[in-house]
Amino acid sequence: MNYKKRLIDKVIDLKMDAFCAVNIVGPKGCGKTETAKQRCKTKILFEDEDNRENYIKIANNKPSYLLEGEKPILFDEWQDAPKIWGAIRTFCDNNPEKLNSFYLTGSSSKKIILSHTGTLRIAEVKMYPMSLYETEESTGEISLTKLFDNSKSFKECKSKLSFDSLIFAICRGGWPRYLYAKTKKSQLTIAEELFNQTCKNDINHIDGITRNEEITRNVLKSYSRNICTIASTSTLLKDIKISETTLTDYISALKKLYIIEDIDSWNPSIRSKTAIRSNIKRNLIDPSIGIKALGISPEYLKKDFKTLGFFFESLCIRDLKIYSSSLGGRISYYRDRYGLECDCVLHLEDGRYALIEFKLGENEIEEGAKHLCKIEELVKQYNLKNDGSLLREPDLKIIITASDFAYKRDDGVFIIPISCLKE
Repeated sequence: MNYKKRLIDKVIDLKMDAFCAVNIVGPKGCGKTETAKQRCKTKILFEDEDNRENYIKIANNKPSYLLEGEKPILFDEWQDAPKIWGAIRTFCDNNPEKLNSFYLTGSSSKKIILSHTGTLRIAEVKMYPMSLYETEESTGEISLTKLFDNSKSFKECKSKLSFDSLIFAICRGGWPRYLYAKTKKSQLTIAEELFNQTCKNDINHIDGITRNEEITRNVLKSYSRNICTIASTSTLLKDIKISETTLTDYISALKKLYIIEDIDSWNPSIRSKTAIRSNIKRNLIDPSIGIKALGISPEYLKKDFKTLGFFFESLCIRDLKIYSSSLGGRISYYRDRYGLECDCVLHLEDGRYALIEFKLGENEIEEGAKHLCKIEELVKQYNLKNDGSLLREPDLKIIITASDFAYKRDDGVFIIPISCLKE
């Protein structure tokens, strides 16, 4: 099968125009090694049993020898030979002009304590599972980048992804391995395998601390039950019945594995500080992990639209992070004690931002649009009252849906099916 290009390739290209080396990080199974292989002329794979022993001996005694191959050079599972990091760092210091020389990939379940960081020598790029556009389930007729640059470029279109297929994509996840599976049923087992390996093995290897498989499963189950909500720590503790210290430890380990990825709140000055809800919103790197943690199926979600709504939001957040990566995208949410909320605020590194709601169907759009317009109005009112530090007004107001049609409302809110969106 031919390599499917990933949107992160653009970010890697940009980094390698300035750096000699890049370290690609992210969850297991998201495609880090395959993406790096496409770019490298020499591939040193420390898990290759035919050559592993020899590679390890060289890396431990004279790591600079491994840097002499035709470049770019890939070092996969480099954590098995951590002296490689220092050798590459030294190379970058001595040869700053030799850009695009080294690619580092490795298991998210192995964290190495390094004596020197790679700051300004080895760039870091975070990779996610595949978005709907990368799996070719989104038509990509609406470009998020173009929408920010020129909202008048927006054109109405129709989704080509059925509702049932969207539900299946949520349950399957964006794991590239699914491309090789023979049946749809077998595609669903990939996220299950990742979930099981995380609980049985990876949770113990991440920092050398032995943890309990059952507790790990229960933490992820509780997280999944509360996905895309601002559930408090006490809520999780009621589910799991462990100490807060233990819960914090397991969450920290799962974040290091790139399994848990919470969302911070957006705290603009449009309301008093006491009005803003500042709890984190619970989320996972890919909704399929939560599906497996709860033991549910596409058929179950077709009968439980409340649960489906939360997992749909998780899928949309995953894709928005991927689509905005080349723009320095960052995700937050807004909620206050007056009931005003915004599921997602997408911030770009240049200061532009979009207010975004996620709605499964057309019947929820009106309420979502009112929320977005109300927040925009609060920003305008704040600016009228303050002559000093003004808040930027939102550049876009968007409702991302699971429905069929993309269009723009009279109030300026864009309605966009997730299966029409791309970077």
